[in-house]
Amino acid sequence: MLIEINVLKCMASKKGVGSTKNGRDSESKRLGAKLSDGQFCTAGSIIYRQRGTKVHPGNNVGRGGDDTLYSKIDGIVKFERIGRDKKQASVYAE
Repeated sequence: MLIEINVLKCMASKKGVGSTKNGRDSESKRLGAKLSDGQFCTAGSIIYRQRGTKVHPGNNVGRGGDDTLYSKIDGIVKFERIGRDKKQASVYAE
């Protein structure tokens, strides 16, 4: 006489899941204009933070090693166009 016995095992009902490759991002660099057109600035103030020369340095404006534009004198910031497609930032004394 052959008796068949089915054995039930109670186990976890969820399948094991591997780790995801998402969920990370680099910190933002906070690029862009730091002073507006017509705003007063002191010497050494950062006018525009950028990668490359999106805005070129004009009168009394210097360009740092990371292409940041800064004021060389105290004065008023002016954003101007050069030709059709280029921009420059200048600082004029009051």
